[in-house]
Amino acid sequence: MDFYKINSTNHLRDFLDIGCDKIGAKIMEKKAKIHMLYIKNMHFGGANILKQDALSIGAELVVPAGAVIGSDKYIDAILIGNTKHFEILSKKELSQPFGLKELAIHLQSYIKPNKFKTKIMGVLNANDDSFFAKSRFSTNDTISKIMTMINDGADIIDIGGVSSRPGSIGISEDEELLRVKDILLTIKEEKLYQKIDFSIDSFSPKVVEYALECGFRIVNDITGLSNPKLAQLASKYNASVVIMHMQGNQTNMQDNPIYEDVVLEIDQFFATRIETALEYGVKDIILDVGIGFGKTLEHNLKLIKHLDTFRHFGYELLLGASRKSMISEIVPSTIEERLSGTLAIHIEGIKNGASIIRCHDVKEHHQALKVLQKIDEI
Repeated sequence: MDFYKINSTNHLRDFLDIGCDKIGAKIMEKKAKIHMLYIKNMHFGGANILKQDALSIGAELVVPAGAVIGSDKYIDAILIGNTKHFEILSKKELSQPFGLKELAIHLQSYIKPNKFKTKIMGVLNANDDSFFAKSRFSTNDTISKIMTMINDGADIIDIGGVSSRPGSIGISEDEELLRVKDILLTIKEEKLYQKIDFSIDSFSPKVVEYALECGFRIVNDITGLSNPKLAQLASKYNASVVIMHMQGNQTNMQDNPIYEDVVLEIDQFFATRIETALEYGVKDIILDVGIGFGKTLEHNLKLIKHLDTFRHFGYELLLGASRKSMISEIVPSTIEERLSGTLAIHIEGIKNGASIIRCHDVKEHHQALKVLQKIDEI
């Protein structure tokens, strides 16, 4: 006998062509992928029901000692099973009490395949204080900079007039509009919005509306719709909204960021802000965990590692860690030396569910993405 280790569910498909039935092959794929779901504050009664249901089909629920007799009313648990197990439990628990119906709905969303194409969002800053100097540009450079990014492989170009780096000082709406107005007009007059989608990186209603009037299709709001006027504008112009999480604001966000559980707290934040967006009629939503915006290195790494958690909302996930200081916390480096670390984070993010990568180095990301896609195709 000879042996050949199969490394992933995608890889398994290559080996299912050994003569087995096509329907059977699909069933085998579902049995090959293992999921682990952390469940917090679960009623012990629900845990006991789920434990028995999971064991009956070959899955497992990890619970604390004493859960069976209800030593604690609410417990944390870990559900372990393959895609087929989660499918069965997502139906079986719909009629059960103790919050298991809500769990069943979540199980269905966690096992859905990622339906979004991976896209690159290039960054252009119309200001003098952006932390990465090479991302800055002026009105005179507008067309050449945009065409370079398009040729390098960008799918979206994100333009902003205000730095959001830690400790940056805000400016007035009028000053922000003055910085970007001529650039936005150039995009409109040259109809560059017909060549690529543009995103406005702003939380100023005046600037956002001006950009939308100029053909921009995405509102990138680092305050996560804290101002509902942005949701109103996005709805009015049928634009997409990036809801980003930030603890505090630019001036104080990195002073001492604290979370009880960063993943769960951001998940709850998204749920609330998505509700706001939907109430105002926003149809297209993108979620951004906000790497470096009120997070320590540990928070950032945990969010990247568990990015797949947020796919249950059903929206695209944006990841932007381009040349950020978290890289130099791992390996001492200048901003100019952080490209390799950026690529490592973004590739891991794509594997964990990100479909939009916001970056300064479009050409390098385009090449890395093409290689990654080719590997996945084999």
